[in-house]
Amino acid sequence: MDLTPIIPAGRQVIERYGNGGFRVTGVDHKGSILVLPDATMAWAPTALSGLTVGDFAALFGKAQILLLGCGERMAMVPASLRDALRAEGLVVDSMRTDAACRTYNVLMAEDRRVAAALIAV
Repeated sequence: MDLTPIIPAGRQVIERYGNGGFRVTGVDHKGSILVLPDATMAWAPTALSGLTVGDFAALFGKAQILLLGCGERMAMVPASLRDALRAEGLVVDSMRTDAACRTYNVLMAEDRRVAAALIAV
């Protein structure tokens, strides 16, 4: 029995991460990125500190679950930022970037309304 999920055409799949970037659906991206099932874009933040709700504006109305890849170490999202994102319809789950990449692929394959904000490692 084949357990490989069937990924609909046009979906963004995180294939690789490391060396300061990512490979998403055959395209290399240097630096941090935002990933939605239908688009990947550059993202300016390089660290969790100093993030504001505005850093996530491109995701508003496009996802319900936000996976925040914090880099090499997991960190807690400040309550004020978590609350502001929830007010915009995003439930945030912070984890290491590697875990966020894997989790994004699983949720995207399940056709969930997911986005990933990934700090490059």
